Amino acid sequence: MPRLLVVHHTPSPAMQAVLEAVREGVALVEEVELVVRPALSAGAADLLDADGVLLGTPANIGYMSGALKHFFDTVYYPCLDATVGLPYGVYVHGNDDTAGAVNGIAKITGGMRWKQVAAPLSLVGAPGPAELEACRELAATVAVNL
Repeated sequence: MPRLLVVHHTPSPAMQAVLEAVREGVALVEEVELVVRPALSAGAADLLDADGVLLGTPANIGYMSGALKHFFDTVYYPCLDATVGLPYGVYVHGNDDTAGAVNGIAKITGGMRWKQVAAPLSLVGAPGPAELEACRELAATVAVNL
């Protein structure tokens, strides 16, 4: 059964609501195992065991969270050649701007030669029903593409 790894930094109620919507979206896809790891505890073994990854972060001062950057720093060299072509998606939540975080993640995943299977989801402000549905759709899209 394909395994989807969700690596996330979830420090706020808004990010928790988004993470729950992601779980719900993956649950809509049959025959996919969901593994959820906080970015500060996820590592190379988690990534190497996954068939795809969904990355979630708040936008902090125009960039991804330090926790997600730490994850990338930890897995970059151990996983660089072994994860070429890994399907991935990303969601970013910010109060006013997510562009820097999205761009930073794109540069790193590009360097790792991963395959983006869904457009990045940028959420600004409190996530309402439409935004949470977009999170479910993102998660399901990534899960289907494993």
